Amino acid sequence: MKHFLSSVLRSRAGLVGWIVLILFVALALTAPWLGLPDPVRGSLTARLLPPTWSGPFSPGPHPLGTDQLGRDILSRIIYGSRATLAIAGMAVILGGIAGVVLGIVAGYFRGFLDALLMRLVDIQLALPLMLLALLVVASFGPSMTNLVIVLALTSWIRYARIVRGQVLSVREREFVLSTQAIGASTARIMFRHILPNILTPAVVVATLELARIIIMDAALSFLGLGLQPPAPSWGRMLADGRTYMSTAWWVVTFPGLAIVLTVLSVNLVGDWLRDYFDPRQRNL
Repeated sequence: MKHFLSSVLRSRAGLVGWIVLILFVALALTAPWLGLPDPVRGSLTARLLPPTWSGPFSPGPHPLGTDQLGRDILSRIIYGSRATLAIAGMAVILGGIAGVVLGIVAGYFRGFLDALLMRLVDIQLALPLMLLALLVVASFGPSMTNLVIVLALTSWIRYARIVRGQVLSVREREFVLSTQAIGASTARIMFRHILPNILTPAVVVATLELARIIIMDAALSFLGLGLQPPAPSWGRMLADGRTYMSTAWWVVTFPGLAIVLTVLSVNLVGDWLRDYFDPRQRNL
């Protein structure tokens, strides 16, 4: 832990990424106890109010202003982060588990099973992932469960390819061959001896996938296939406010900044993790 903290403090980009990401996660977890206005209840008498700091006549209860229905933008951004981070987190976990397991199986057994799984990966990579997501969500309906499933389906292939390549190398090392020689079961070899040695690249891929899935979730919500109103989501906020860009810039600016900052922080953390786990770059 001491080495971990010292490495974070030595990397400015990594430190900024961790701070911003932890801040968003903390706000998402503590949103019900922050005393924020109801994110789905508005007031037409308070519609399109500018941020508090943008003018002398702006009211105080809405520091980031209100949208076209008089709903507090700050509250909707924070509550929207709960849904976005929950969907992205669950999709990364499900896609990671499926991709890691299939990658280990393909790399360890090789042969026909390896060829079959890799051809499935190639087929899915040939399909536009956003088109696949749109097709599935439009067919089965836009719910949180369907969003998690379809986003996980678009992410497992990256884990599988990278893990499979790592397993092909690890399975030929002495500690695996000696474990096979003493008669250990196949499951024990794969998940007790090989899995811990290939988790590092999988963790780095998970951070990159988290950023990509956040963007895909926002895109689906923007197109009306994400969480449905009145549930707040960043993509839906952008879609609802795009007609007010010239008259009420804050309606789309702040949700857009939330997406940019979250994705940027995740990418910075991913770059830091890549360097942290790389023994050649332990000069952090």
